[in-house]
Amino acid sequence: MTVKIRGKEMIGKTIVSEETGRKFGVVEDLDFITESGELLNIVVEKPTKYLEEMNLKKDERGRILIPFSAVKSIGDFVIVSESELI
Repeated sequence: MTVKIRGKEMIGKTIVSEETGRKFGVVEDLDFITESGELLNIVVEKPTKYLEEMNLKKDERGRILIPFSAVKSIGDFVIVSESELI
């Protein structure tokens, strides 16, 4: 059974690597297409040094973006596949 999670429930959750368990930062916001509701990216707040060194795409305000396609699960944490970011 799939549990649906509202976008606003993701805000403030810690982002963690699926492979290594390293913390990447905290979900600040979500980037999505208004017409379809398709989620594009997670906007990262308080990125760790490790995430900053990965040279990921940034938004117009310089905030790091994690592609939503890299998200593997959402619960107490947002679990992201590090291999899909590199």
